[in-house]
Amino acid sequence: MNRIQLKRSNILRMALANSDSMDEEGRGETFILRAMRIAAVVVLYWFISITMVFLNNYLLDNRDLDAPLFVTFYQCVVTVGLCWLMQLLSKLCPGLIDFPSVKFDLKTSREVLPLSIVFIGMITFNNLCLKYVGVAFYTVGRSLSTLFNVLLSYIILKQSTSFKAILCCGVILGGFWLGVDQESMAGSLSWSGVFFGVLASACVSLNAIYTKKVMPAVDGNIWKLSYYNNINACVLFLPLILVFGELGHLASFSRLGDLNFWGMMTLGGVFGFAIGYVTGLQIKYTSPLTHNVSGTAKACAQTVIAVVYNSSSKSLLWWTSNMMVLGGSSAYTWVKSLEMKKVSQKIPQDTAREKLLPGEKSNQGV
Repeated sequence: MNRIQLKRSNILRMALANSDSMDEEGRGETFILRAMRIAAVVVLYWFISITMVFLNNYLLDNRDLDAPLFVTFYQCVVTVGLCWLMQLLSKLCPGLIDFPSVKFDLKTSREVLPLSIVFIGMITFNNLCLKYVGVAFYTVGRSLSTLFNVLLSYIILKQSTSFKAILCCGVILGGFWLGVDQESMAGSLSWSGVFFGVLASACVSLNAIYTKKVMPAVDGNIWKLSYYNNINACVLFLPLILVFGELGHLASFSRLGDLNFWGMMTLGGVFGFAIGYVTGLQIKYTSPLTHNVSGTAKACAQTVIAVVYNSSSKSLLWWTSNMMVLGGSSAYTWVKSLEMKKVSQKIPQDTAREKLLPGEKSNQGV
């Protein structure tokens, strides 16, 4: 079945337009079906993303196994295995599953290597932050990625940022410091978790920058990039596991032969693979802006679920810090989307002016 390209403007037009050429029942049915599709995609994204966070927190909070690098390494192995499986299923069922055929190439692997190093830092520090601060404070602990994005874009890419965007970053930074202060007052602050959260935020920004740089090496295909990225990560994780002595922890782990433990570990890898797919799916059926807003709302719901699940009691200022972080992030996304829209509208106008011969005048405004 051919997938229908969906745009929000089309939905809005169908919902508000009063066209006589289409009967009310037919228009209503089409709108409902498309709205249900969008709702299903958003719900799927929320479910997989929130479940993955709680599942990783469960695996990393295991006091019997203090081996976060091994947990992350195993999830990368599962991702590579799923890429191979998807390639096989794509060949067997080409009309049902669309996945690129990837043959490992050493030259491509070397080109992706800089990104893989950043990728390792990102997922490792991300998991370590989750391990030490828990799910409730995770949103605030990892909130500085937007700030690092602005800073690193200026340093590396020489891209300036508008005053409105910087103001949004100021709100996020204020929410971060208020959250740290409130966690400290509650006696539940982990400075290690905050430190790893800041490093994870920096790596998230670097990951976005390096992804753009190495994308041509994999023909612009995100699944090929994921395949090479995770293969490189699997190789690079092995010496790190040895250096940090996690093999000793694994050897003394009592549940090493427990199928339930390996089932949860594998499930964590499956959800890690699936989040890439549903993220692309949500962007496809909505828009990048809607995806970011959905992610912000998901983070808010995730925090509330964690507080309720742990039966925690949080102060008004603690909740205010979360709202500042989420509100600042949403505002930044909105501001950047408006700026990009203005740039995209300006380019055709500039192109048209360049095509005018000397002495000619534009008919605009006549």
